[in-house]
Amino acid sequence: MSKTETYFSPATFRFLRALARNNNRTWFKAHQAEYERDVREPYLRLIGDLQSPLAKISTHFRADPRKVGGSLFRIQRDVRFAGDKQPYKTWAGARFFHERRRERPSPSFYLHIAPGDCFVGAGIWHPESPTLKKLREFIVDNPAAWKRAVYSKAFRERYEFWGDSLARAPQGYALDHELIEDLKRKNYAAGCGFDDKLACSAELRPFVIENFKRLAPLVDYLCAALELEF
Repeated sequence: MSKTETYFSPATFRFLRALARNNNRTWFKAHQAEYERDVREPYLRLIGDLQSPLAKISTHFRADPRKVGGSLFRIQRDVRFAGDKQPYKTWAGARFFHERRRERPSPSFYLHIAPGDCFVGAGIWHPESPTLKKLREFIVDNPAAWKRAVYSKAFRERYEFWGDSLARAPQGYALDHELIEDLKRKNYAAGCGFDDKLACSAELRPFVIENFKRLAPLVDYLCAALELEF
């Protein structure tokens, strides 16, 4: 791995745009070699190259470059209960997960590659009600640490929280609580977008590492709330 290492290319985005226009198994099978060459193989290489820097951020998180069961999401969609029956994702995503993710809900770091919609982030997405309750209680009990994690100027200028929030205060919390907007969140995940040109450049890997470092205080806080090591 060199300092000028690149992973994705314009061909990556051409494939994903073409897949969006031809989202069917016949087309995908005919172009699977392009998927392997232009999307999966470079992504797995990037994941492998992120192992060492991620371990320096936290020894409890994993960048797993296995083809199956690792950090990279499968291109196939689970359509069993979905209204949209298109068989393939038109994006490529990877989550860098906690070593105990199979034991209990946990946050992760995340990288998303899609034409015109690349982003890097971290946190916990769509937690179930017991997990959400635990996170809210922890924020109420530990407000100062929450503010240090996500209210710094550097964090607020760079990142935004994703997902929906409740229209009203959650049950049991006062509407005038100083952190009510945070307590109303249904997700605790934040990040920032970047353009396709950066995704195709040698700046991608250092950019991802830098953002994982900057997002680490949020992940650390969520780990503490969920009784996980960071």
